[in-house]
Amino acid sequence: MSDTLTPEVIGRRVDVNGERATVLFYGSVPPVAGLWLGVEWDNPERGKHDGSHEGTVYFKCSHPTGGSFIRPNKVNFGVDFLTAVENRYVLKDGPEEDGKEQIVKIANRPVETIGFDSIRKQQSQLSTLQEISLRKCAICRAGDKGAIAKACPNVREVDLSANLLSAWGEVVDIADQLRHLEVLNLRDNRLRFPAAGSPPAAAAFPALKVLVLSRTGVTWAEVLRCAEGWPALEELYLESNGLSISERPADVLQMVKLLDLSHNQLIDENQLFLIAYLPRLEQLILCNTGISSLHFPDAGMGCKTSMFPALQNLVVNDNRISQWSSINELDKLQSLRSLSCRRNPLTEGNGEQTAYRFIIAKIGQLQTLNKCQILPEDRRGAELEYRKAFGNEWKKAGGHQDPDKNRPSEEFLAAHPRYQALCLKYGAPEDGELKTQQPCLLKNQLLALRIKYPNHLDQKVLEKQLPDSMTIQKVKGLLSRLLRVPVSDLLLSYESPKMPGREIELENDQQSLQFYSVESGDCLLVRW
Repeated sequence: MSDTLTPEVIGRRVDVNGERATVLFYGSVPPVAGLWLGVEWDNPERGKHDGSHEGTVYFKCSHPTGGSFIRPNKVNFGVDFLTAVENRYVLKDGPEEDGKEQIVKIANRPVETIGFDSIRKQQSQLSTLQEISLRKCAICRAGDKGAIAKACPNVREVDLSANLLSAWGEVVDIADQLRHLEVLNLRDNRLRFPAAGSPPAAAAFPALKVLVLSRTGVTWAEVLRCAEGWPALEELYLESNGLSISERPADVLQMVKLLDLSHNQLIDENQLFLIAYLPRLEQLILCNTGISSLHFPDAGMGCKTSMFPALQNLVVNDNRISQWSSINELDKLQSLRSLSCRRNPLTEGNGEQTAYRFIIAKIGQLQTLNKCQILPEDRRGAELEYRKAFGNEWKKAGGHQDPDKNRPSEEFLAAHPRYQALCLKYGAPEDGELKTQQPCLLKNQLLALRIKYPNHLDQKVLEKQLPDSMTIQKVKGLLSRLLRVPVSDLLLSYESPKMPGREIELENDQQSLQFYSVESGDCLLVRW
């Protein structure tokens, strides 16, 4: 190995006992004789220094303990693509075993099998393979020109994550021979990308739809340069690259439907304006980016923004969103249907469930929150609770039950853009609804309810005091014992004197009476 090393070894990716690193130096390190490689480990805890030895700087690491000196014979420089494919998928010559019973152990139990070799032989027919997984196979290059295209003509999906590819050109050399390639995973390859002014490899990825470039070190400018070669791309994953969005895509990424920018701490809400007009972007994932607010200044209160016109699903988990104004802004997105907002200051703490209900009330078109479907009764309960919770504030700001006198302040409407719409939907809150609650006293949590049985008029009307926190399931359990009727046969609804002629079904057994805005004086209707 030492006889064949050249300056081109600098920048190569290597594997040492399962740990990957990048070669940054080769040569002698006096006073120790012989040739050494200076490497920077992907895992900085694996190293011992920053590239210095006895006061001499041989190379520089991004981490003070990211470097080591290693003898060349300890290093694996990798194999070509086809060698890795053959090592994993090609069955070596051996005795014919098809049709014979074999005993193998699965979960430490002996199991008789027939035709295991038939399955393996099917897998070993490289020409028929459409999906290839080569994770951690030490691939560093394409190999002989045309060999991949000849051996694997039908491949559509390739996992090349955690290999030893060191330059985008090596990826292009592989992809150029896989003309049907639709999915490519390059995660955990530290790649050098083409510099500004380099000619685009427009012909290399004609069918590519899904590309994973997470933890590759790519910058946003490099993404846009390479994107000229991805005309059909629909999903792009760029997690953990330390990138920031520096410019607007011009004539690239126009087919992208999903963009994952998670774990890039340099991204802020203003940078999102640069990708806000991607015409087909339906899903945007921004987990752990440090974003603290969201705003769309082109649209006023109650209007829809022209930004992110196709965005249906937004994920902002693990961020710093702490103000309700950001949730108000999301109601401006014309296509938003799904939101995930876990582990933000706004939704943490003792009021977590209340916060989630307020999010539902504030975003009128939302259909899914934190991967849970918002049922019609969920929305109704959330909107009624929100309307009630801010009723006193609405009145103090100029709100009134009389439409001619209803003139809430601009400040109130800015903080609660949907409040007027909720009043139109359910009616303005009445004074009786807005009495200050004293939740610390148990007697103030009890609801005085009448219980009727529309299908069994011979049953005596009951009067019960039930906690407003009692779930519908527990109410059914109580009634089941009183009526001696199976819980599964019971159907509950209620009527309120404030909404004469309307009957509201209590469909979700896991929700509470409070969730459905059941109040003292209401009547529970029980059917079976």
